[in-house]
Amino acid sequence: MSKRDKERDDLKYAVEKAVQKFLGFSEPTLVTASINCIDKGYDRRKAISKLSSYLDDRQASKFVEKLFDVVDSNSRHRSHSSSSSSSSSSRKRRDKERSRDDENTEEDVSKSKKVKRFEETKPPTNVVVPEPGQPSPGQLTADKIKDMMASAQRMIKERKAQLNIPDAPPARPPPPPQSQKLMSDAMDKAKKAADLQARIQAQLANAGIGVGVSPIKPPPLQQSPAEAIIPGQPTPLILDEMGRTIDVNTGETVQLTHHMPTLKANIRAKKREEFKTVISRPPEEISESKFFDPRVGDKGAVRQRRSFQFHDQGKFQEIAARLRTKAQLDKLQNEIAQAAKKTGIATMTRLISTQPKKAIEEGEIPNIEWWDNVILQVDNYDIVGEKGYQEKIKGVTHYVEHPIQMKPPVDQKSVEIKVMLTKKERKKLRRQNREEAQKEVTEKIRLGLMPAPEPKVKMANLMRVLGTEAVQDPTKIEAHVRAQMAKRQRGHEEANAARKLTPDQRKDKKAKKLKEDTTNGVHVAIYRIKEFKNPSKKFKVEANA
Repeated sequence: MSKRDKERDDLKYAVEKAVQKFLGFSEPTLVTASINCIDKGYDRRKAISKLSSYLDDRQASKFVEKLFDVVDSNSRHRSHSSSSSSSSSSRKRRDKERSRDDENTEEDVSKSKKVKRFEETKPPTNVVVPEPGQPSPGQLTADKIKDMMASAQRMIKERKAQLNIPDAPPARPPPPPQSQKLMSDAMDKAKKAADLQARIQAQLANAGIGVGVSPIKPPPLQQSPAEAIIPGQPTPLILDEMGRTIDVNTGETVQLTHHMPTLKANIRAKKREEFKTVISRPPEEISESKFFDPRVGDKGAVRQRRSFQFHDQGKFQEIAARLRTKAQLDKLQNEIAQAAKKTGIATMTRLISTQPKKAIEEGEIPNIEWWDNVILQVDNYDIVGEKGYQEKIKGVTHYVEHPIQMKPPVDQKSVEIKVMLTKKERKKLRRQNREEAQKEVTEKIRLGLMPAPEPKVKMANLMRVLGTEAVQDPTKIEAHVRAQMAKRQRGHEEANAARKLTPDQRKDKKAKKLKEDTTNGVHVAIYRIKEFKNPSKKFKVEANA
C-alpha cells in the first residue's frame, strides 16, 4: 500500500468517526459525500450546499465545521509525524558520524601508546586545544542548528508538494463592523414612520376625524445590530415583546405550522371523507357536446344481468281493442266518404280529417271554433250576416262530425343507429345463434316431433362408426357410405339453391340498402340557397335535392 492510500484510509476513518459521533449511527453515503468535498477542495459554503441534500441546513453547517476541524487535525498530525521522522533520521545520522569520529580518535590514541621498546622515544606532538571562546569539533553551533531547521522545512515542503497537500489557507479578514450602518437604517425607518403618522393625523384633524387612531410603532428589533445574516446559515428567530415570531424584513407576525402526531385511524377517516367528497360530485353532462349523438345507445362495459319482464294483466287485450277500434273507424270514414260522393258534398272528407291546430284549455271560450275557422278563414264571427257570408258556407249540411282522438296502436320506438360489429363480435353472435338453433332441433328430436338424423358416416370414420358391420361385407358398406355422402352433398346444394335470391329479389335488396329506413322515422336536412349564380351550387341542387 502506498503512502497516499494509507493517508486516504486514515482520513476516511476519521470522517467515519466524526459522522458516527454527530449522527449517532453510521451513514456511508454521508461519508462518501464528505470525502468527495475534501478531495475537490470545497470551501465551507460550497460544502454546506453540497451536504444539504443529506442533512438540513442547520445540521449541515454544524457538521461541516466539525468536518473541517477533523481534516485540519489530520493534516497537522501527518505533518508532525513527517517532521518527527525526518528529525529522528537526521539525529541518527549525526550520532553515527559522532561515534565514528570517537572511534577514530580512540584508535589514534591507542596506537600512540603502543611504542616499541627498541624504538627511541619521539618528541611529543603538539595537541591543538580549542580556546575557551571556540566550540569543540563535535559540538552543535547555532549556525548548524539553523541550517538543519531550514533543510528540514525544505524537505517538508517538497514532501507536501509530492503528496498534493494544499497549504493552510490564509486567515480570513474579520467582517467589517455593520453596527453603525444597521443603527442608522433603523433610525431612518423610525423617523419616516413618525413623519407619515404625523401627516395622517394632521389630515384627519382637518377633516374632523381624529379619534381612535393609534400611532404607528415600528416593530421592535430583538436582533442585535452587529449580527448580520450570513447566507447559507439558518434564519435567526426574531421575537417581539409579546413573544410572537415576526419576519426579519417586514416585521409582520409569522404563523408557524405545527405538525402534531396523529393516529392512523384519523388519517384513514380523513382520506374517506376526501373520497366521499370526490364521489359526491355530479358527473359531467355530455349532452351539450357537439360530438354527442343521442341516437347511439350507450351500452356499459359490463353485460347487464337479464331479468324477467312481467306484463300487466290486460295489456295485450287493450292493444287489440285499440286496433279493432281503429279498423272500425277507418271503415266508418270510408262509408262517410262514399256517402259524401253520392250526395255531392265534396268537402265532407276534408271536414272529417280536420284536426285542431291550437290546444284550448278546459273552460276557455274561443273567439271562433276551429271547424268554423277552417271554413270562414277569420278569427271571429263578425263576418256573419255580411256580404259574401253565404258563399263561404255553401255546401255545409246538418251533419255534425265529432272526430275521436285515438292513441297510437304501438309505442313510438326511439331511433337508434346500427352499431358496426367487429369480426370477433360477429363470430360470437353467429356461434350463439347456431347454439340456439341446435338446442331447438335437439328439443324437437327429444319430443318426437322430428326423426333423429342418421350417423354421419364417411370413408375416414367408417370402421369407427360401423365396427363389425364393415368387416362382414365391406363392398356393401362402402356403397352405402358413398350413397349417404352423395345424399348429403345433394341436400346441401339444394338448400343453397333454395336460399339463392332471384334477380328481382337481388335488385330489391340492393335498392333497399340504398334507401333510408322510414319505419321508425325520417330525418330530413333542409338547406336554403339565396342565389344560383354559381353553376356548382346549381348542379349540386339538381343532383341531390
